[in-house]
Amino acid sequence: MLNAVPFALTAALLAPTTPAAADPVRTVAEETVAAGATGVQIRTVHDGHSRTVTAGVSELDSRRPVSPTGRFRIGSTTKTFVATVVMQLVAEHRIQLDTPVEHYLPGLLPRGKEITVRMLLQHTSGLYNYLRAISLDGADLEKVRYQHFSPESLVAIATARPLDFPPGSKFSYSNTNYTVLGMLIERTTGHAWGDAVTKRILRPLGMHHTLVPGDRTRIPGKHAHGYQEMNGKLVDVTELNPSFGGAAGEMISTTADLDKFVQALAAGRLVPPPLLKQMTTPRSAAEEYGLGVETRTTPCGIPVFGHTGGIPGYGTIAFTSADGKRRVEASLTFGRGPANDAFYSLIDKVICA
Repeated sequence: MLNAVPFALTAALLAPTTPAAADPVRTVAEETVAAGATGVQIRTVHDGHSRTVTAGVSELDSRRPVSPTGRFRIGSTTKTFVATVVMQLVAEHRIQLDTPVEHYLPGLLPRGKEITVRMLLQHTSGLYNYLRAISLDGADLEKVRYQHFSPESLVAIATARPLDFPPGSKFSYSNTNYTVLGMLIERTTGHAWGDAVTKRILRPLGMHHTLVPGDRTRIPGKHAHGYQEMNGKLVDVTELNPSFGGAAGEMISTTADLDKFVQALAAGRLVPPPLLKQMTTPRSAAEEYGLGVETRTTPCGIPVFGHTGGIPGYGTIAFTSADGKRRVEASLTFGRGPANDAFYSLIDKVICA
């Protein structure tokens, strides 16, 4: 669900923070806005001390500042919620990581006997990414902005194409993997994946401002507006039907709620430690994706894990150190989604500040 970012924004985030800056986190926020972002909110936790910094405006042509408690679309950060539920079902012996998908969802995938649950979680299934066939770029977004996409229709788009590579042979990020995982959760629990996330994660952690919107097009409550460039102009794309994201990227949250989530995950409150270890361990040293989480070692030597997210108008970060003592959650709103290098630079600067 990640899109391209303006070069100026990428360059600003990659630029070194001034050593003399009294507040490195605020400096990063202001650099991001100066480079073209509409607004940003960054929540940090260092050794139990939390704060939220905002910069920019919540809406173009408005002086209203970004709310430090506002909601936003979290895009692919949704994947870590879905992966967490799957791992809970693994802990309950209702799903096995190395069992073929065909066992749980017979007939869904052409090579379902070769693709395992683990391959879906770590993006090694080879399944074609359906978003390569549904353009969300520029004015193309208007063609599908309010369209409903069922999980079955998204999987059908993917399975109409051949696999990108033999299952398990390499890594390639594909939203189709998590659409299938959402269907797997529903088949296993008897409840939609969003209901399972709500019951198993949101309610127990008191994440009262997080929701799975389905076909609802609006973001309820306080929120900054997101924009996308269309024919040279920035168009407000805050309202859209996020069903094209589904279990791969449709959720809405806040930085405070995301902090509850990554803190609980790091503490082993959501997934037993042995399974959390599998989630946070990439398949090889050359890869940085485990089972539903991205991993990274920051320049100051602190390892972190979490997920980035991008959906038209919004970019999200939610990462924690392995011990949970340092965490960062951020929402950026602008005309194009954030690039990975820009996001990871922000993570590095905040974690190492």
